[in-house]
Amino acid sequence: MKGKMNTDMGDVVIDRDVLAKYAGIATTDCIGIVGMASVNMKDGVAKLLKRESASRGVNLVVNENRVKIELHVIVAYGVSIRAVAQNVLENVRYKVEEYTGLEVESINVIVEGVRIVDEDE
Repeated sequence: MKGKMNTDMGDVVIDRDVLAKYAGIATTDCIGIVGMASVNMKDGVAKLLKRESASRGVNLVVNENRVKIELHVIVAYGVSIRAVAQNVLENVRYKVEEYTGLEVESINVIVEGVRIVDEDE
């Protein structure tokens, strides 16, 4: 289902792909996140997605003007997963609510892997 808002001038409809991309980019902007993960259910391997494909690591459920978000992430080795997840929750909730006008009902952060980040990257 698409996100929908009613205004005085008419309806605004936001496609799920747009919401997923927005949530994915907001997630990758957070410190400690290496990237979004795409999980291959066949063999259970998490694959790091490029920034352009960040929406593939996001699952959404949209009901009227409320959205539930599930984020599959890969974190950097040596960071506090709890602190990174809290930062992701706050950042994604703020950006999705502020820029789309939809209410975020819940956000689940699933850490699919840990990766060592080179300083040269």
